Amino acid sequence: MRHIEQHHTQRIGWLRAAVLGANDGIISTSSLVVGVAAAHASAHNVLVAGVAGLVAGAMSMATGEYVSVSSQADSEQADLDREQEELRTDPQAEQQEMADLYVGRGLAPALAAQVAQQLMAHDALGTHAREELGISETIAAKPIQAALASAASFTVGAALPLATILLAPPAGLVWTVSATALLFLAVLGVLAAYVGGSGMLRAAVRVTFWGALALGLTAVVGHFFNVTP
Repeated sequence: MRHIEQHHTQRIGWLRAAVLGANDGIISTSSLVVGVAAAHASAHNVLVAGVAGLVAGAMSMATGEYVSVSSQADSEQADLDREQEELRTDPQAEQQEMADLYVGRGLAPALAAQVAQQLMAHDALGTHAREELGISETIAAKPIQAALASAASFTVGAALPLATILLAPPAGLVWTVSATALLFLAVLGVLAAYVGGSGMLRAAVRVTFWGALALGLTAVVGHFFNVTP
């Protein structure tokens, strides 16, 4: 039977976009809410600002991910087209290029030539994509997947501070939203590290630190733009 292994890098396409979206959703919406609340706006105005931030942020994340990952996909396709043309016009030089690459990685020249010949006979373009360009099915750019994952995770992340607004007393809104946002960020860091197979404590501390910095700065801005008479 074929031995099939699951690696963390197989999740990198959607995991990066999902973590980025959720992190941005929590930080940007919480910071927006804290900044408006620190200016002594009414609870209704704080909630409206938070909802507007959620909608605008989700669309911005989806658009940004789609555009950036599409650009990456276009660059990958351009390189593949170039390789395809080189394989068509000078296959022997391309095979020698692949053999030289394997020699550089430690294979004996005779074995490297044999490996290059057999792999290219099976899938010449796929071999050059993986070995020369570093493009594989696992990490290839997927714009739609990245856009949907980012927008969905941003919405989930932004919904958390909005739920806090509905449940928390208006008097302590700044501190309540800030504390829960930092808690959400720590949990996000732990979950992302667990799914990605990396250190959970370091991830939690890293994301919480930058979240606290963002919340603090926006609270200061809101305080200086106090809307009360």
